[in-house]
Amino acid sequence: MRKIIHNTFESGNGIFRMIPNFIPIKFGMPGRRLKIHPNDYYAFGLKAGTIMERWLCSVNGTRVKNPDNPSQGISYVLAEDGEKFTLKEAIVELGEELIGEELQKKYGTFPVFSKFFDYETPLYFHFHPKTEIAARVGCEAKPECYYFPPQLNNYKGKRASTYFGFNLGVTKEDVRRCIENFSDCDTKITNLSRAYDIEAGAGWYVPAGVLHAPGSLLTYEPQWGTDLNCVLENVVSGEIFDEKYLYDICPPEEENKVDYIMNAIDWDKNHDENFKEHYFRPPVELPKTQARLTEKWICYGNDYITAKEVTVMPDAKVVLKDAAAYGCILIQGFGTFGSFDAESVNMMRVGEQTADEYFVCKKRAEKGVEIHNRSKTEPMVILQHFGPDNIVYPDKKR
Repeated sequence: MRKIIHNTFESGNGIFRMIPNFIPIKFGMPGRRLKIHPNDYYAFGLKAGTIMERWLCSVNGTRVKNPDNPSQGISYVLAEDGEKFTLKEAIVELGEELIGEELQKKYGTFPVFSKFFDYETPLYFHFHPKTEIAARVGCEAKPECYYFPPQLNNYKGKRASTYFGFNLGVTKEDVRRCIENFSDCDTKITNLSRAYDIEAGAGWYVPAGVLHAPGSLLTYEPQWGTDLNCVLENVVSGEIFDEKYLYDICPPEEENKVDYIMNAIDWDKNHDENFKEHYFRPPVELPKTQARLTEKWICYGNDYITAKEVTVMPDAKVVLKDAAAYGCILIQGFGTFGSFDAESVNMMRVGEQTADEYFVCKKRAEKGVEIHNRSKTEPMVILQHFGPDNIVYPDKKR
């Protein structure tokens, strides 16, 4: 395997071509905007659930293990001869040659990944606990970012709005009552929150500890590489959720689970009267470096994750340079990406290869990736996600 990894890395000049990584989910309704064949949403069997997510350049698998697919969630690299190996194996083998010295020394891995999640109905009201809570069940904190690509949002689903935090007058006792009655009645906990309309072409940052109930746009979600929720909403669009979703963050030895959950919530951030001002993320265009290249920060303003939308105009050749390793996906157009023929997906079959997802090593990112948009009429659009070695605060000189 070592030889295959090195040969693939060298033949791609520091770029890996990734294999699509789909995740079946047992709750919710599919939005059917992932561009997979209509017959393939149950490709892993009815027992596994419906495909509603695609994970991009993921090192870690899903927290809830699928016995029929133990590597579920882990991304694979396509080798030249049709063989494959995991991105995790490549990082172990190549280390800082792939991800850079900073990430290798501090994390020993690429600590973030991204996903598309695609639900026709809204998701439950939940939060991801901070590190000290998550660590007690073997996880980490999960800050995350949202961006809603226009190319993948031909319709808005059932509710194109997201609940964030609590209304200013909501007390801890109000929230406690909802938690205590989780298994007894529909607590209607989102009545304690406030919803913000979400629009294609913009996004949000969600820190750990903040309650949120994502709306029904297809969402590009760069996030920390972990998967732990505490669900406070028990009835969502008529679907009932078991209390296991509520208590998932609680270690087995914890006796007072209600108090434990209450203490895990970041009350200050959830009651932030300027929540939108602090966490809404409109795109921020970078200074022009090449005439026919547009770059926009779409996820920024935190210490963990950034993401960028890159647009190459028709029939243009550009060199895309970045300061760090990244994962990326092509969502519109076709052409070349480095030495690879690249194209966005019109419709794919689950289990078949695409040419839209790549991982770029740090040195190649710094040197630059030549991109040629071969279309005469259509822009070529790429989404990139980066880790904490490429943090951006556009409103600060940092």
